Amino acid sequence: MNLVTSNPLGGSDNSSRLSADLQGAEPDRPSILRQYLRIALRWRYVIIGAVIGCVLIGLIATLLTTPKYTATATVEIAREASKVTDFQGVEREGSTLDQEFYQTQYGLLKSRALSERVATQLRFVDDPKFFELFGHSSKEQAFQIVNGRFPAAGRAERQRVAGEILLRNLSINPTRMSRLVDVAFTSPDSALSARVANAWADSFIQINLERKVQATSYGRNLLQRQLALQKERLDESQRQLVAYASAQEIINLPAQGSGSSGATTSERSIVADDLAALNAVLSQATADRIQAEARYQQGGRSGASTEALRNPAINSLRQRRAELAADYQRLMVQFEPAYPAARAIQSQIDQLDRSIAREEGRVSGSIVAEYNEARQRESALQQRVNQLKASYLDNRRRSIQYNIYQQEVDTNRALYDGLLQRFKEIGIAGGVGVNNVSVVDPAEEPQSPSSPLLLINLIVSVLVGLGLGALAAFALEQMDEAFADPAEVERRLGLPLLGSVPKVDDKTSPYNELLDRKSDLVDSYLAINTNLGFTTEHGVPRTFSVTSTRPAEGKSITSLALATMLARAGKRVILVDGDMRSPSIHHLGGVSHDRGLSNFLAGDDALDALLFPMNDLGFDAMSAGPIPPNAAELLTGNRLSVLLDRLLERYDHVVVDSPPVMGLADAPLIANRVEGVVYAVESHGIRATLVKTALARLSSANARIFGGILTKFEARKSHYGYGYDYGYGYGRDKEAKD
Repeated sequence: MNLVTSNPLGGSDNSSRLSADLQGAEPDRPSILRQYLRIALRWRYVIIGAVIGCVLIGLIATLLTTPKYTATATVEIAREASKVTDFQGVEREGSTLDQEFYQTQYGLLKSRALSERVATQLRFVDDPKFFELFGHSSKEQAFQIVNGRFPAAGRAERQRVAGEILLRNLSINPTRMSRLVDVAFTSPDSALSARVANAWADSFIQINLERKVQATSYGRNLLQRQLALQKERLDESQRQLVAYASAQEIINLPAQGSGSSGATTSERSIVADDLAALNAVLSQATADRIQAEARYQQGGRSGASTEALRNPAINSLRQRRAELAADYQRLMVQFEPAYPAARAIQSQIDQLDRSIAREEGRVSGSIVAEYNEARQRESALQQRVNQLKASYLDNRRRSIQYNIYQQEVDTNRALYDGLLQRFKEIGIAGGVGVNNVSVVDPAEEPQSPSSPLLLINLIVSVLVGLGLGALAAFALEQMDEAFADPAEVERRLGLPLLGSVPKVDDKTSPYNELLDRKSDLVDSYLAINTNLGFTTEHGVPRTFSVTSTRPAEGKSITSLALATMLARAGKRVILVDGDMRSPSIHHLGGVSHDRGLSNFLAGDDALDALLFPMNDLGFDAMSAGPIPPNAAELLTGNRLSVLLDRLLERYDHVVVDSPPVMGLADAPLIANRVEGVVYAVESHGIRATLVKTALARLSSANARIFGGILTKFEARKSHYGYGYDYGYGYGRDKEAKD
């Protein structure tokens, strides 16, 4: 919210720009770490108190707590094998299955059945000292001691309670990336802790073995019943198959290569075998007939067939005829055909021709006979094959139901063989008796308590105390709206910071501090006066008022000090006490307030009679005058503006000590008449919300606020490095030592 308005008395652009630059400058906010450090240092006693309280509580609780002893037994849980024999299981493999397996084992280690088994094994169920050791008290009938013993009627209830007590004090701690598991038990008795830890590990191993035996026995019994049932089904299906084959006269023979070890029975019928054999013979007969027919068509009837040409007897006769024909031709050269020798040769040639013709006829006859025989044989075989085909098709029709019965027999036999094999393997696995759980390190009786640990409890107490103290410090910091540091004026209010004024020691007075030109108060107001000179183009405003949110925030001392600084700079200054409800300036001047501001506002124009000098500080002043019934009515007119104009004719600067803003209308009325307002904020004394409300009232009155001054500031309560241990103060301390 921008609370700086335009100058009601006018002013150049340079003045407005300087004021805007001064007010709009972003304050250098400290870092988050420094803010936290400031909060911690500011509320350090709260944090220290919280730490001390938590440490005391932790120490007392540690000393009053009963020591407890923890005994640990280490066991190894190996991953169970999916196959004991070569039988293929249906379990999944992989890391997910391993994780499920080990999580299951950890759950079994913390099971209620195991805890009750350990309680029964160690005879805790009937031991009253066991329940007293763990602070168990019950008014139930099961826990009423009669003659030093528990009644037998409530044993089941005591067993349940004892198991719950053991589970509450047991911890299962798997070792990461290994198969080792620590079984730890904690109790006030060290020997009892070791006994329970060892008994827990041993009982887990026994239960694991018993579970395997029970599972194997159950599986064997189940498979045995299934085997008997499957054997009956197999026998019934075989009898049904044989009866149907006898009724339909279906005769099948086992196929070659099939045996009893096969999953199914492969068979062939006699008709199929005969048909296959005759079909092969028919194929050969057809080939022979085709070959004989080819020889017959090539020359069986003319005698010039290939068979005749390849016949050695015919070839021999033809060769002899060729020789005689050659001799006959030689004789014809010299003799006539009637020559006896020629006639004899011709007779031989004729005889050879008849012999060749007879041989060729005989060969042709054999080809025709062979062809006819092949054709007749093929025809006979074809008729037989056709008959076998008809028989085979009829057999196939009658074998449909037979095959159905055969498949049922094969299925029943396969199921029976599988169950028998599994039954044998389960028997072997049950006889092996391998346990996947073993004890690596048995628990030993602890020599020192595991809790409480004084050092760890103290460290935890310190940390808890620091946390609670930090929360309390932050809560108090959020609830505390006071201004602890000058930077908070800019950050919270958005006002330019003109300066901070140190708190005056109770042994002296601010008036005396102003008279000492080497005091820290004078140094601070000199700096404020210098910063105030940058708010307008003509330097320090000629008329301005000093106000605050509520009384006793240092506004009167601020107005007095600013007037003093201006007077010491050689300016003609007058200080007007504008607080007509609670005047204070006349006390510093040693005069009464019988005549003053209220007289002029009421119409008295004798200005000189209303003024009095402040000789020690070097300026004039005007008291508030008689207290009027309603000061706001006097300020609503134009007499205040007339007064300021007349005072500016005689003085360079008019400083008005304005009343507080909250609850009064005087301060906004005065702020509207002057050039601007200097706002005083008490350090560690006023809440930020009240100051914001007061500034909003001034803003609604169109008042220009030059900046804020943090009064009564204590540097020791700030942690940003503010202070005044320099300059004149240092010289004064050195001079006092000399």
